[in-house]
Amino acid sequence: MRSVAYCFLAVLMAISSVASAESPVFHEQLIFPLQDKHVHSSSIVELPNDDLLCCWFHGSGERSSPDVMIHGSRLKKGSAAWSPMFPMADTADFPDLNPVLFVDQNEQLWMFWITVLAERWDFSMLRYKTSTDYLSDGPPKWLWQDHLYFKPGDKFAEVIEQGYASPIVTAVAPDRDYGSLVRSGESQLIEASKDLRKRQIGWMPRTHAMILPSGRILLPLYSDGYYVGLMAISDDQGKTWWASSPIVGVGLNQPTIVRKQDGTIVAYMREEGEVKHRVLRSESKDDGETWSVADWTDIPNPNTSLEVIALRDGLWVMIYNDIEDGRDSLALAVSEDEGDSWTLKHHLEQLAGGKFHYPSIIQTRDGIIHATYTHQPGSNAQKSIKHVSFNSAWLKKGD
Repeated sequence: MRSVAYCFLAVLMAISSVASAESPVFHEQLIFPLQDKHVHSSSIVELPNDDLLCCWFHGSGERSSPDVMIHGSRLKKGSAAWSPMFPMADTADFPDLNPVLFVDQNEQLWMFWITVLAERWDFSMLRYKTSTDYLSDGPPKWLWQDHLYFKPGDKFAEVIEQGYASPIVTAVAPDRDYGSLVRSGESQLIEASKDLRKRQIGWMPRTHAMILPSGRILLPLYSDGYYVGLMAISDDQGKTWWASSPIVGVGLNQPTIVRKQDGTIVAYMREEGEVKHRVLRSESKDDGETWSVADWTDIPNPNTSLEVIALRDGLWVMIYNDIEDGRDSLALAVSEDEGDSWTLKHHLEQLAGGKFHYPSIIQTRDGIIHATYTHQPGSNAQKSIKHVSFNSAWLKKGD
């Protein structure tokens, strides 16, 4: 009789546990209090011990501010608060920006970022650090630091010229502005793409790297000199890198990549300029080596950074500014058909005059989804990096 009672109690506890697991969960917090410095372009990663590590650039400005450096913070598993911030990278007298965190197949931590020379984005130098001792309090103990070198070959110029001649690009009216790529400048860009020196610098990261089933690493990059994207590719766990063909479109940059079940890799990108204010999309059928000419989706975006991930249950999640102008609305959209259609599920932020942008998003091993982004809740200059976490039940519940 007693064993029956215990069994009944166990069943009730199991039912309660399942119900609890399926209940919507959402949490939000600032990583540090609102302050006056410019803090932007965060990246979040889960560590092997289930801690979270986040970094961002921090200083008085961006490419023309030599005091800008990379700061970081960690959220220990079970802790309610992020740690005090600590330095992650600082090149004296030069700005360090756009950090991206990544843990590879061997549990080695990487941080990719740029150091800007001559106050010009197209003179940025792509850099990286690695660490195998990064689970203690404070900053990782860096094992190695270098520039990340790769050579976009002669095919780079050929693909750019072919892309600009495609119907997708030529259909854009000549009087529409798309960054520096106005119609009169395309011939100059094609010529510039033939310059070995120019095409080896100015490549910048923004979104997470991806490990393919083969072990290949893809690091999405973009250029404000060419307004194209490409992948830095490594087939030897980061020892050497080579360049994919460029992703060509109308003034695109900052690709984020996601992989379909059939192996197709999809890149989504922001538009740079004033053309359609829509997210752009390109596909690769060969593990990131070549890409289709990017075309517009019907997803509105005010030319700001976004990120897309595939959840383990097959859903895709996009975090992005979902309006045509301004950055005061930050949303999550969900796709049940690998990007063929998107259903807007949640707004994380909607506040006139605010800026909520440049998100980073991951799903951790426990199934929880975490995002960080620049949080500026008013027209004043005070900013922080905000961290939100939620489960699939909350995501599927809708606004």
